[in-house]
Formats: sequence, structure tokens, C-alpha cells
Amino acid sequence: MTSSMVVPVIDVQNDNFRELWPSMVLAIKTSSFIAVDTELSGLGSRKALLAESIEDRYKAICHAARTRSVLSLGIACYKKPEDKPADSYQVQVYNLTLLCSEEYVIEPQSVKFLVEHGFDFNKQYAQGVSYCKGNTKEGERHGVSIRSLFTELLRSRKPLALHNGLIDMAFLYQCFYAHLPERLATFTADLSQMFPAGVYDTKYVTEYELRLQASYLEYAYKKCKLDNQHGVETGVKGQLHLEFCTYSPSMARYVDYRACLAGTIPDGSQDVCTRFSAFGWCPNGTACLQSHDTDLIIQQDDQIKQSKTEKRKQRKRKRKNMKEGGEGAQANGASIFDGAPENKMANKEPDETHGQGTSGETDPGTMLVSGGADEGEPSQTTSLSQSAGSGAKAEGDGAMETQTAPPPPPPPPTSTTAVADPAKMAAKKKKQEGGTHRAGFDAFMTGYIFAFATLSKRGGGGGGGGGGGEGKEKEKEEWLPSCLNKIYLSGKSTPLNIVKSTFSRSSKAHCLNMDLVWGKTAASALLEQPHKEAV
Repeated sequence: MTSSMVVPVIDVQNDNFRELWPSMVLAIKTSSFIAVDTELSGLGSRKALLAESIEDRYKAICHAARTRSVLSLGIACYKKPEDKPADSYQVQVYNLTLLCSEEYVIEPQSVKFLVEHGFDFNKQYAQGVSYCKGNTKEGERHGVSIRSLFTELLRSRKPLALHNGLIDMAFLYQCFYAHLPERLATFTADLSQMFPAGVYDTKYVTEYELRLQASYLEYAYKKCKLDNQHGVETGVKGQLHLEFCTYSPSMARYVDYRACLAGTIPDGSQDVCTRFSAFGWCPNGTACLQSHDTDLIIQQDDQIKQSKTEKRKQRKRKRKNMKEGGEGAQANGASIFDGAPENKMANKEPDETHGQGTSGETDPGTMLVSGGADEGEPSQTTSLSQSAGSGAKAEGDGAMETQTAPPPPPPPPTSTTAVADPAKMAAKKKKQEGGTHRAGFDAFMTGYIFAFATLSKRGGGGGGGGGGGEGKEKEKEEWLPSCLNKIYLSGKSTPLNIVKSTFSRSSKAHCLNMDLVWGKTAASALLEQPHKEAV
């Protein structure tokens, strides 16, 4: 179904961090927007993360961020070249392996998930870039360090894209910026000043702007990629085009080429796992006997959508005929309700249901780890319940999501080869799919969704960041204004608005960091400027 794509992901670790530092900083500074994803060592109680009160949820997230750690950080820099069409982006993707230097909790459930999806803990403990959490220590903001890299990201003042990103932002704040404030209002006030160009949650974009059947990361990425491909094939203008850098031999040795293969639908009928179809996660994991093939799920969703469209047209025609006095229709007992859609299990259900219905509902067994980060918890890419789709991070919240396209199906057996057990073949295929999950590629998929949505909502015009001299304010307006600073909340009909209210104050640690990041004059101006209310 989807076209093939090979994405170069640059692996960054302790032995090449200094060497790659200049290219990372340059990519951040020259980007049009930046997408970020994390892998975490755990999230704690899933029930607390889905509390009815948003303040209670925030307290649970703070506890997780203070006691767990970031194991891997993915950064995808999307740049709009000045000499290219408005729908073109040049992309650079980095996957940083990290190691927390302090004690932290690691959850066995998270370790299991990451190992199943190809995370190398030996590499992480041997080559992870070390960091300390909490407030900035003397001299930490200078030199080559993860905290300094995060400072460069703030200084760039670029739009930030995440998928189901509340947990991501809390961990980024606690691990690379300062101790998390006690109140949610203070946290959102700090974020609004840290990212003046705005924060965009692609899970919110997927559900409320693109309105896809499901919103977990892999599904959203593949669906956007498929729709973009159809637009290119049919000659529709303003479709997204990506290009990647060609790396020198010295740098190419650090590049991991992630193949997003063309989706192929196997012959014969296949039963799709309902749970995985809706949330990108299944409690049975690779042992599930039903298909977790995202391409097949998207195909079936499109067929159902097309069928519903045809039924609506039929009902409309019947109503029109009856209004015109179609005696033939009434003589045959026709009804305006003929052709009504059959009842079926909704493809999306409240995130609380998914998060609480998993084994992650209560605190899993934990271990206290000293001096090493390790993200047992599936990529936290986001979401309080991840149920509906934060993808790989879902497991950290009760849901899991494979983040890359599945490999092609194995060749059919010949007449001299015994036919393999379908259940074993399906399990093997799921295991192969899982090996492609990592923070860097997840960040790339997040950026792709954001870029596609921006083009779609603007009719193919492209977001800000390119040439043209239209001014920074104009560029900011060119993104997704209806999604600006709105963070998806699982099980809630309204998002969390990243805004500084009249009654909230910025934290002391944040004000100090602002001086270090931008200088006292620029920081004072930013802290004093009026803040618009969320749309």
C-alpha cells in the first residue's frame, strides 16, 4: 500500500557525541521545525496517569519524571530549503543514547518491551551519554552536554512537534532543564516561554484536525504517507516531498538506515486484532494470533469508510425518490432506514478504557538502578493512556505501538517446502516489525505527520520557515493555528492549553534558566511580554 522509504538515522552516543555536536547544533538552528520523541525507563501507575483530575495526573507525571529517566532521545530536524518548492523538506534525524548518572527506577515491563523492540541495553550502559536531572549545576550549561543541546533547542525558537507529548515534555523539563514545578499552571506557563514558536501535539492533530480512524503513531504516519502518495500519483499539487542528506564516509559509519518498506497486503482473508487496530497495542503482544499489520488495518478501515459512504448515498437517493412520490419504492416496503450502517465495535474508545484494561494499570514491579538510564518503558512518546495512539510509547502508558512499516511477507512455500504454522509465522513477523522501534525514527514519523497536516490544512502551501522575507510572525501563522499549544489529554474532550494565565507565575528555576539561555535582557523581555489566550 505505502511506498518504500529509507530514513537515515544518525546514532549518537558517548564516543561520537563531541564529533557530531557541530552538525546537531547546525541542524537545530537551521530547521523550520523540530520533532522530538523519548524512550523512558518507566511511568509508574497507569491508573494515576489517567486520573479524572488533570492536576492529579500532573502530580503522577511529576513523580514518574523525578524517579525514572530518559534512556533515548530522538530529534528530527525538518528544514524548508529556500531554493525548493514550499512542499519540500530536508530532514536530519538523530537518535541519542543516554545514561542517567543518578539513581532511578526501571520497570521490568518496560525493559521487556524495549528488548522486544530492539533496544540495546549493553550499548546504552557502555556508550550512553551521561546526564544529571533537575536544576542546572554550575558549568553544566556550557560545553558539550545533553543539557547544552537542549539549551540550543530552546535558543533556536523553533516550533516543537511531539506525539501525545505531555509526558515527553515533563521528562524533558525534569531531565534537561530544571526540577518540575509543583503546580500544572506553573509548568504550562514555563513551557509557553520556553517554546515561543509554539508546541504542536500530532496526536491532537490526528484526532481533531485530520480525524483519522485511529491516532496511534504508526497508524497516523502510514495513513498520512499513503494519502500523500495518492496525491502524488494523481497529480494533486502541494504534496509533501522529503529529501535526506548525503553523509561523508566519516559520518556515514554512524548512520543507521531505517527501511520503511512498501506495505503489502498478503493474499487470503486475515483477521485483524481489534485491540491493536484501535490503539496500536495488544495485551498478547507477539503471541497474538490475529494480524497487527498496520497496512492491512488501514486498508480495511478505508474499505469500511467507502462502504459507509455508499450506504449514505443510497439512503439519500431513496429519500429523494420517496419525496418525489416514488410509489414503486413504497409498494415494495422500502424504508428511509434501509441501508443503515450495522452496529460494530468502535475503532476508537476512551483512552481510559485501554490504559486501565492492561496489565500496566497498577504499578509494575520495579528495580532501583544506580548510575544508568534505561528505558524499560516503551517509548514514552506520549500519552497518558497511550491507548489511542501514542505508538511505541504506548506501552509506557499501557499501550504499545510498533513505529515502523512492517517488512514484506515471506515468500510462499514451494511444493517441496512444508507449510509453516500460520500462528508462528504471524508471531515471527510481529517480532521483525518490533525491531524497528526507536526514538529517532519515532521523532521522524511525528515530524512527517505534522508536515503533512500543515500542507493539507493550507491546501499545499507549506509551513513557515522557508525564504521569502515575510517575517517571523507571518511564518508562525502559517503552521496549524487551531492546534497551537494544545496538548492531547487521554479520555478528555478538550486539550491542555500551553499558556501563561493571568494568575500563574513562572517558576524561579525557569526564570534563572531563561537568563542563562537567552541572556538577562532577552529573557526579561520574553517574561514581560503579554500572552495570548489559547484559541
